[in-house]
Amino acid sequence: MEESKISISSLSEEVLSRLAKMLDNVTCGWRQLATAVSDHPQLHYSETELTSCSLQVLSATGSPGRTLLAWLAERSCCVDVLLLGLNRLDHQEAVQYLKASVAKRISITEQPQSQMAPVNGRVILTCRAVGPPDLSYQWFRGKEEILGESGTTPTFDLCPFTTGHEGHYICRVSHGENFIFSQWAHIRLVQSAESSPGCSGALFPVSGSGLRIVHQPVSHTVSEGNFLLLKCTAESNHPVQYEWYHNMMPLAQQQSSSLRIPCVTTENRGQYKCRVFSVNQEAWSDTATVNIGPTSVTEEHWVEVDRGPGSGKAHRSTLGPGMNPLQQETRLKFTSKQYQATDKVALLIGNMNYLNMTQLCAPIADVHELTNLLRQMDFKVVSLLDLNCQEMHSAVTEFLLLLDKGVYGLLYFAGHGYENYGNSFMVPIDAPASFTSKHCLCVQNILTKMQEKETGLNVFLLDMCRKRNPNDHVIVEPALLKVTANIVFGYATCVDAEAYEVKREDESNGIFINFLKKRVCEDEKVTVMLDRVAEDMGRCAITRGRQALELRSNLSERRSLTDRIKSSECSVSSSARNLQWAVAHDLPKSRYLHFECGVTAQLGFAAEFSNIMVIYTRILQKPADIVSCFVQLTDFPGGVDIDLKKSNQETLLEAGSLLLTEKDLPSPDIPGLYTRICSLQRLSSELTFTVCLHYTYPHMDEEILERQSVTVGKPLVSKLNLHEPRLSIGCSPCHSLDSLNMPKCSSSFKTFTSVGPDPRWSFNLQSAGASTTSESLTLSRKTNTPVESDCLEWCDNPKPLVETKSLSQSQVDDITYRFSDNFHSY
Repeated sequence: MEESKISISSLSEEVLSRLAKMLDNVTCGWRQLATAVSDHPQLHYSETELTSCSLQVLSATGSPGRTLLAWLAERSCCVDVLLLGLNRLDHQEAVQYLKASVAKRISITEQPQSQMAPVNGRVILTCRAVGPPDLSYQWFRGKEEILGESGTTPTFDLCPFTTGHEGHYICRVSHGENFIFSQWAHIRLVQSAESSPGCSGALFPVSGSGLRIVHQPVSHTVSEGNFLLLKCTAESNHPVQYEWYHNMMPLAQQQSSSLRIPCVTTENRGQYKCRVFSVNQEAWSDTATVNIGPTSVTEEHWVEVDRGPGSGKAHRSTLGPGMNPLQQETRLKFTSKQYQATDKVALLIGNMNYLNMTQLCAPIADVHELTNLLRQMDFKVVSLLDLNCQEMHSAVTEFLLLLDKGVYGLLYFAGHGYENYGNSFMVPIDAPASFTSKHCLCVQNILTKMQEKETGLNVFLLDMCRKRNPNDHVIVEPALLKVTANIVFGYATCVDAEAYEVKREDESNGIFINFLKKRVCEDEKVTVMLDRVAEDMGRCAITRGRQALELRSNLSERRSLTDRIKSSECSVSSSARNLQWAVAHDLPKSRYLHFECGVTAQLGFAAEFSNIMVIYTRILQKPADIVSCFVQLTDFPGGVDIDLKKSNQETLLEAGSLLLTEKDLPSPDIPGLYTRICSLQRLSSELTFTVCLHYTYPHMDEEILERQSVTVGKPLVSKLNLHEPRLSIGCSPCHSLDSLNMPKCSSSFKTFTSVGPDPRWSFNLQSAGASTTSESLTLSRKTNTPVESDCLEWCDNPKPLVETKSLSQSQVDDITYRFSDNFHSY
């Protein structure tokens, strides 16, 4: 058998897995094989690549041997090269197994091609295969076997070609009981005024007397990560050689009639041509254009085809002449329709303080600004900063529980990220330096779960890099998406590009949000609004050539983020969502502490994000004989994140809060001390701390100390126990979110029935200070805003938490900024 013509990629998974097990050893294994085949330039791997391969053993199902075989297949390595390498290692077990597997296998190396020919022309169909000796060939026209000697050879010659020869042809190659079929070839008649008796040449370009191209490469539009195959077949009286060109540059490793790229990327976009040459003869193929991603409709007419089994029906559309459906749609008068949502829910995640990667600055301001803007449009917003892998999975699970039929769902992520093979991955803060998809969350997986909720609109705003991850060679295959024309992806940057932050003094904003915030509240179709954001970014000098918004959408209806909520639909479900949202945003009630010395102090709470809370202390009353006094907080439990150097500070800015101001709290003229508590999602028990009163009397140098222990329950998002696993295994985005193990304190939307809410909610709400379940079922619009718990007037008239601290458009246009390439995914 001719092993030189068999690619490793054509071997079965069973064979490759068996070989991988034989190669997963130290003394005579995959690393030695990589060295043995390295004399072939295209098969040489760097030490960095080999190190990445060796790291596969860290995964329970990882195999360095299987990874190396996949790399060899991607570089079109043939079986004979693999056998040569195994022989150099003297790995006889692998050699004998591979030879035995190949000896039983039949592989077609040249497929018959569809052709057109005039009457009395000539058509030659060729099917060549490798495998065991004495292969048999059988040609069929449809279901009819072609009898005679002409139908039992690799080459089937139709000459002279007549109308009776039109049809679909296929070849069966067999050896004993083993067989394989070729692909179908469609032979059609083309009318030609030059047809004459006798076997004339077919209608193909001919160069010289004996060399002609009989099959031209065809243009393709493929998605990133898919397989690309271009073919160019020629005939000649002498051996034919092939040389492929990409954008007029020769492809050194592509010197056969077929150009194969296993996993295409944006780098493969462009024009391809094939140079065919023989003795003193040369011919160039037609140009084949390869596009990555969808294209627009350009034909003047379109045909609607039923692709169901056995269907052969096709009919032309009823559109006007010379107009495709897209053109027709734009000319139709738009019928105004007011769309409504059953509810609107948003999950905003901003990751900044990465453990093993570059730390970011902008997500805190970006998430805060978008939170305020979405709340103005009646979105229920969960805003979270600095989540690890487990917490991100749990947050997404809780977000999905808030969704239901007709709900608008919006997911915003700012942080490190990457895109491989068309899938977008959000990187948690605890991801290792050489992270892969198993350490991250796949956005497309989240989309499939949102579709299961029958949402009315799915919007993803991804403020992260989209460069490929060289450490990740796994192609994640999310579940199949449903055909729902309600999906919008707004990417902060283009494919294979980076997203940026703008830094100016102590302020930092993401480019994307800096432009989005000016448009997001417009009463326009979501895609129209994002198009305007893209235009604004394109007009700005500092973004031109650096970052450009990319919009992907199949939204067919004029749905806007400003659409009203129709609360009359799914009232029980709506009440359940209100309760679920309220639990995650309920602050402890303000407390008044009375000390033995006669001092009365206030303990207040304000929310900066759903997982960040500020506690302030104020002296409201003190006896006249006390000279000075102040209250400090200490003895916080483990798990939550508190910077002791910034606790008990006189201003919110000194306490680390860049977004809240004293003006946002009641009685801002009364001085106090502020302590900022982060990472509330990691709080495993009720928040308990010590309040220390320091005071002095006249003529006393020694300070007196009084202590009180305070327990405030589980504030904000800590009630949802995001630190507890929802998945039965790992953090891999490949695992389904269906296998949820909900903790007893976690909200569970599915537990609500028409009878009433789950008793667990009553417990949670009562512990948080809610009086009755019925009161909670009628939560008003003010519930949408987590605010300081003691200011009812402020709650009734919600306003942004702070005056915007982001950069104005004039500042962006006029001032030269230092770009910080901080959104690198690796």
